[in-house]
Amino acid sequence: MSNTNALSARDRIASLVDENSFVEIGATITKRSTDFNMQEKSVPADGVITGYGLVSGTPAYIYSQDASSLNGSIGEMHAKKIAHVYELAVKTGVPVIGLIDCAGMRLQESTDALAGFGQIYKMKAKASGIVPQISAVFGNCGGGVAVMTAMSDFTFMEAQNGKLFVSSPNTLEGNYTDKLDTASADFQKAASNVDVILEGETEVLNAIRELVSILPENNNDTAGSDECMDDLNRLVPDFAAEAADAALALEDMSDNNFFLELKAGYAKEMVTGFVCFDGMTVGAIANRTAVFDENGKEVEKFDGRLTTAGCEKAADFVKKCDAFNIPVLTLTNVEGYATSVEEETTIATAAAKLTAAFVEADVPKVNLIVGKAYGSAYITMNSKHIGADMVFALPTAQIGMMDANVAAKIMYADDKDVNLNEKASEFAAQSGTEAAAARGYIDSVIEPEAARKQVLYAFEMLFTKSEYPIGKKHGTI
Repeated sequence: MSNTNALSARDRIASLVDENSFVEIGATITKRSTDFNMQEKSVPADGVITGYGLVSGTPAYIYSQDASSLNGSIGEMHAKKIAHVYELAVKTGVPVIGLIDCAGMRLQESTDALAGFGQIYKMKAKASGIVPQISAVFGNCGGGVAVMTAMSDFTFMEAQNGKLFVSSPNTLEGNYTDKLDTASADFQKAASNVDVILEGETEVLNAIRELVSILPENNNDTAGSDECMDDLNRLVPDFAAEAADAALALEDMSDNNFFLELKAGYAKEMVTGFVCFDGMTVGAIANRTAVFDENGKEVEKFDGRLTTAGCEKAADFVKKCDAFNIPVLTLTNVEGYATSVEEETTIATAAAKLTAAFVEADVPKVNLIVGKAYGSAYITMNSKHIGADMVFALPTAQIGMMDANVAAKIMYADDKDVNLNEKASEFAAQSGTEAAAARGYIDSVIEPEAARKQVLYAFEMLFTKSEYPIGKKHGTI
C-alpha cells in the first residue's frame, strides 16, 4: 500500500482538476464476486474513482485508483469502470488521465480480473492516436498495470513513493531490492518507461496540468498554449554557445523560455520535449553533445552519434507529435552512428524507424543544423531529403559525407605523394553551408542569435500545411 502521507485518490483528483469541476460517474459500482469470502469485504467504488472535469480549462476524463480499497487492485468491475471512461473519452474527443496506485490484478477474481485487464488494454489501444493518454504513478504500478501505463502517451512518476515494474526486483535472477531497486524512480530515470519524474505529488499533478494546457484535446484539434507574451523578434545571443546542450538552446528559443523535456535521463544524447512559438506547441528533437550545469560548465559529454536508444526515443516522440498534429522542430548536430558491437546488433533497425517516422509525419517540419550533419545519420535527422519543409543552418554548420580530413585519407589511402591537407580543403568546400544552399538542400543560412525568430516565422507560415498521403493501411518499419 502507498505511504500514508500520500494524498488520497480523491485528493489527487481535487488537486488535478479546476476547482469544483469534477463530476464522478459510477460511484456506486462495486465488486460482484463472492469467491474467497469477498462478500464480506467492502470495496467502495471497486477501488477506483472515475469521472470527468476540467484540467487547466480542458475537459478530461479521469480515473484515480484507491489504494485504501483492496490496495487498489484491478478486478472485473474496477476494469469496466476504466474501460467505460475510455469509451466516453473517444466518443467526446477529450484526454484521459489515469492516477495509478495499484497492487495489480485482484487475485480473488482470477479470470474475471484477467478479462478486465484485456478490456482496458483493448480500449487503450483503440484510443491511441485519437485522444492523449496520460498516466501518473503515485504508488505501486506492477505487472500488467505497468504494461497498461506504458500504453499511455505520457507517463509521470512521483519519485518517493512511485514504484514501476513488470517483475518485482526480488524476482529477478541475482537481484534483490537492497542491491538494485529496479522499481524505483532512480532506476526508471535512465529507462524508457517514464517521461517525467518529480518529487512530490503536488508537483506531479501541476506538471500534468501544464502538459494538458499545451496538448490538443484530440487528433482533430490543434495544440497551443496561452497567448504569447514573449517578443516574436527576440534574439537569442547565447544560442551558439548553448547549441551543444540542446535542452538549453531549446529553452532559450521558446516562448518565455518554456521547455518541457521528456525522458530527460534516458538516451541523453537525444533531447525530446515540447517548446512553444507564438503560443503554438511544437515538438522538439535534438542531438546533444554536452550537458552544461547552471554555471555553464560541461559536466557530461557525448560524441554526436545516433544510438539505438536515442533513435527509438526520438521516433516514438515524432509519431506522437504527428498523431496529434503537433509540428516538429529538429536541431541537428550528428556525425554518424554509435560504433560498438552491441550497437551494431540494433542501430540499423532503430535508425530506420526514426527515418520512417520523419518521412511519414505530415505535420509542419523544420530543421535547424547547428553543427555537424554528416552522412546518412544526417539524412535521418529530418533532412530536406526525407521531407523537412524548411531547413536552416548556422554559418558554422558542416554538411557532407564525413569529416574532410578523414575523407581525404580514405580517398587517397593508396597515394603516398598526394597532399592530404589540400585534398581535405577541397572536400571541405563541398561540406559547407554554401555548397548545400546552392543545391537547395538548405533554405537559408541564419545567424545563431536569430534562431528563435526564423524558426518561429517558418512555423507561422507552415501552420496551414496540408498533405494527403498515399492511401495505405500502415507502414511496416
